[in-house]
Amino acid sequence: MMHLQEGQNMSDAEIGEPVDVPTSYSRKVGDRLRAIRRQKRLSLQDVEASSAQEFKASVLGAYERGERAISVPRLQRLARFYNVPVDQLLPVDEGPGFVAAGRGSVDVDTTVTVDLRRLESLTGPEAAMLNRYLTMIQVQRQDFNGRMLTIRRDDLRAIACILGVGVDHAPSRLDDLGLSLVR
Repeated sequence: MMHLQEGQNMSDAEIGEPVDVPTSYSRKVGDRLRAIRRQKRLSLQDVEASSAQEFKASVLGAYERGERAISVPRLQRLARFYNVPVDQLLPVDEGPGFVAAGRGSVDVDTTVTVDLRRLESLTGPEAAMLNRYLTMIQVQRQDFNGRMLTIRRDDLRAIACILGVGVDHAPSRLDDLGLSLVR
């Protein structure tokens, strides 16, 4: 049983009561939640265990199937748990004037793969700028596996600027930093 601190309230969605949300939207939210969880290579049970049972497997499964609506505070906590921006847990708005900005685009012209875990251990202004840039790429591509990121030729130009080298030397500079997995 969960205990609330004074002044704290639980939403209907958090205590298991149904919330009136259009079914198609709930399914789209659920699809996004499932996609992010799978990119993180987590099972529903892994999430439950790793979150100290804050996110029960059965409840998270119901969110992912669109059977239950998730509250905004709970969505924020789940985004923090997955280490992704909250808006990435929501479906793309396909309203009037919709233009797909980066979601699902694929470019096969790859140059190098960066070890994101190794990048987390680096310090200094160069590492901080590189981390911010690669995080932006992850958001654009909807790629939140958190382990590696494939860099495209166009991205390599910006990385070269961050590293203070020419485009042709950027892969070797990433190697020098211990960040390159594949060339």
